[in-house]
Amino acid sequence: MAKVEEIPMKTTLEGTLLKDSDPFPYFMLVALEASSLLRFTILLLLWPLISLLRAAGRGGLALRVMVFAACAGVREAELAAVARAVLPKFYFEDLDAAAWQRFSSRRRRAVVTAMPTIMAAWFAKAHLGADQIFGPELAIGRFGLATGFLRERAAPLDLGRSVSSTPASNEAAPKPVIFHDGRLVRRPTAGSALLVLLWIPLGIALALVRMAAATLGPFHWIRPMARIFGGELTVRGKPPPTGVLFVCNHRTVMDGITIAASLRRRIPSVTYSVSRLTEILSPVKLLGLTREREADAKMIKAALSMGDLVMCPEGTTCREPFLLRFSMLFAELTDRIVPVAVDCRVGMFHPTTARGWKAMDVFFFLMNPRPAYEITFLDQLPMEETCAGGKRPQEVANYVQGVIADALGFERSGYTRRDKYMLLAGNEGLVSAAKPCTPGYPRIRT
Repeated sequence: MAKVEEIPMKTTLEGTLLKDSDPFPYFMLVALEASSLLRFTILLLLWPLISLLRAAGRGGLALRVMVFAACAGVREAELAAVARAVLPKFYFEDLDAAAWQRFSSRRRRAVVTAMPTIMAAWFAKAHLGADQIFGPELAIGRFGLATGFLRERAAPLDLGRSVSSTPASNEAAPKPVIFHDGRLVRRPTAGSALLVLLWIPLGIALALVRMAAATLGPFHWIRPMARIFGGELTVRGKPPPTGVLFVCNHRTVMDGITIAASLRRRIPSVTYSVSRLTEILSPVKLLGLTREREADAKMIKAALSMGDLVMCPEGTTCREPFLLRFSMLFAELTDRIVPVAVDCRVGMFHPTTARGWKAMDVFFFLMNPRPAYEITFLDQLPMEETCAGGKRPQEVANYVQGVIADALGFERSGYTRRDKYMLLAGNEGLVSAAKPCTPGYPRIRT
């Protein structure tokens, strides 16, 4: 019997799939992440006008004001990158569970949005499983720059999913957002955006004071000084004697520094792709990896022969409660391995970036009103769980990943540094990588 093409179930994004019907916060994100703080401020100043237009029943005109203010003169590639790397996290947090259940009950799905399709298409495809998206199209002028004007799309944007004639059972949940970029922690409504702008001058001053205290004062004062200046450092567990490799998960560029501060010893840390400014300001020695296996192994062995060392085998940070796949290099170099579970909390700014200026990562961490770190020293690996006890290096790496994941309540994954950077930045995350790769959604490796 011939298959009959199922008519896609059309569901509105704003106000249905998303609980909030106001797209203003998403245009604020585009203004900041695809352009500048100045454009972010200008759009916020236009919020009273936008609100008046909507109250007067001129919602279409209000939308066009937001589109023009956020997108005019911005490169199409930047808008697409923000739609892929920044917006999905905020869409996901605002997703209505009941609406998702109804939407996911159909095999063929279509999303209707008032926003330019370039802003919503990636989330609709990668996380909601939509087949089509209906919405206005952003006009792109010469040199790939957005004009800031909309044109209605005559046909839906086909996202290339296969056609099926049978209904689907409800999916338990949409595909989670594991990797995301951007500096803002909270969705910038008009109120929260105003709070961010008012805080920035004070946050800059506070970050400078905190940085001076950490770099100029005695190293063993860092922990008590963190509390004095509004931060928090919680330490659990009992670390072993010296001469071990502390293996931790990677949350921010501050991980190694914080572990050293917890021990009140200037323990060097193995790093990769940190800025020169971070190296200069760091109160501990940072040993840069080259990604040349033999050279890196030689460098790490030399450092271990002189005492303790901190290493993050994930190779890159992850903001969500997931652990990326651990590189097995550390397991081949020593059998004195101490897993360390690391977590941090920030309320306003993310201190990590894949697309932005990495030199500002520490500064953004210190700009948060109450940044907090939790360091948990776990038991040293027993000999039978090391390579010296007969385990293969990958088995040791997987075991340490599991121990740390269990301690934090995080989920283990097979994602890698390359997966993260391919999604967020369109390259493989290598310092020397100049040619961008075609971005795609990362696939868990087994």
